[in-house]
Amino acid sequence: MVEQEIKLYVPPAAREAVKARLTKLPGPRRVRLRAMYFDTPSRWLARHLAAIRLRLEGRQWVQTFKMAGADSVSRIELNHRRPGPELDLSVYAGTPAEPLFAALDGELALRYETDVMRLVRQVRVRRANIEIAYDVGAVRAPGFEAQINEIEFERTAGWVDALFGVAIDWVKEHGLVLDARSKAERGDALARAGTVLAQALPEDEARVRAAQRAQLDAPVGAAKLDLPADATPALALQMLSQSAFDQIVRNAALIAMAPAGADMAEHVHQLRVGVRRLRSGWRLLRGWTTLPEPALQEDARRFFQAFGAARDTDVLLDTVFPTLEQAGMPPLARPVRAEGDAAGMAASHAFQTWLIELLRWLASLPARSAVSQAVAGNDGAEPYAPLAVARLRKWHRAVLRDGARYRELDEHARHALRKDVKRLRYGLGFARAYFESARLKPYLKRLSTLQDVLGEVNDLAVARGYFLQRAHAEPAAWFAVGWIAARLSALESETVREVEALGKTRKFW
Repeated sequence: MVEQEIKLYVPPAAREAVKARLTKLPGPRRVRLRAMYFDTPSRWLARHLAAIRLRLEGRQWVQTFKMAGADSVSRIELNHRRPGPELDLSVYAGTPAEPLFAALDGELALRYETDVMRLVRQVRVRRANIEIAYDVGAVRAPGFEAQINEIEFERTAGWVDALFGVAIDWVKEHGLVLDARSKAERGDALARAGTVLAQALPEDEARVRAAQRAQLDAPVGAAKLDLPADATPALALQMLSQSAFDQIVRNAALIAMAPAGADMAEHVHQLRVGVRRLRSGWRLLRGWTTLPEPALQEDARRFFQAFGAARDTDVLLDTVFPTLEQAGMPPLARPVRAEGDAAGMAASHAFQTWLIELLRWLASLPARSAVSQAVAGNDGAEPYAPLAVARLRKWHRAVLRDGARYRELDEHARHALRKDVKRLRYGLGFARAYFESARLKPYLKRLSTLQDVLGEVNDLAVARGYFLQRAHAEPAAWFAVGWIAARLSALESETVREVEALGKTRKFW
């Protein structure tokens, strides 16, 4: 059985309105669901994006296996009624689950539990039936617990496209937040934290608990992407877009759910890295396969810039001001960080709608198994690897060309060079499987250094504009303007040196 659903977090301010709306819909049903999830000590199932549980649904025990499906909203789900809370793996003979259980690397044991009260409703929309399930409860592992307050929209019949329309309607009405984390994913994270806590010495327990709790909400970086050697541009588009989307949506959810006053600067940075990776991947593949519609691409640019404004403030307060104060800047009041700016953008209807539309586009792509069959040479499909390598070499030459005349570039052109360096770096990340590691690593290291230098140039250029605005009324700001000018001059020489060093580095091809 294939399950297709969209899950959204329900913020505190929306909960009463969501309940009230649900009570007006047909099919009233409330059920308490208590589930136990199992895995091996090495997390064999979790590492393969799968989970098995025993759940008491009213008075009936149900054994359920889930694993990732063909697209971003689909899951393989196998349900079997059980007379009691005992696992029976024999039911998976001849199913997609059989290979995973045949290769288990240890005994299955209880890892975490969930306990929720579910309110279920059915709605009929054009060409589809949608089941709405509102879950309130908790997921628990030894030593840790997390609250659950989420609503799921599952297609039970008809066109899957209707699922996205319903989700967007509820987002617009109630300010819901797309959350890609399943209960199993959250429970597995709690169980890992509990394992670390259990190994801590008594005197270290409080410190370890705090560190593990922080790790549960840590920013999400880019996952390693391994494209098949015979990938076509269509398969590359699907895989790199899904990878970037996962990074974006997970950081966005954490930002939107963060308590007031939480430091989310790194989450904002990682969200923007995800958007940059997405746009770089699309740029890399332009002309070789069908990209998303222009409106979706334009929104990616627009939201990247919007979150960039929030990051500029973070850099000013957390990096530039401390550096200037240490350098001897006279007392100068710091700007007030706009409370909730990034959180408000992450939770906004416009941004959440873009995420769901991006999810709709990802789900519309052919199933990965089908795309994977269109290997190089079949059905006229061109191989991705040589196309990507040729384009990356072109981008490399453009960076060296523009970098060689860096002193002559105006501020706009220097910013464009920084974007080109980032695009090249992310593009290499999408094609690293096609290069020798011994060649690629030194090149990436040098490219990363150049990116860091250009990043500091950009941050200081933004800060200079801020201090110039204040300098006419606050003379102390002139210190900042002068210090930044001197530092930018030094960075100009450093940039030229780094470009020259990149040109002398052994090429990645």
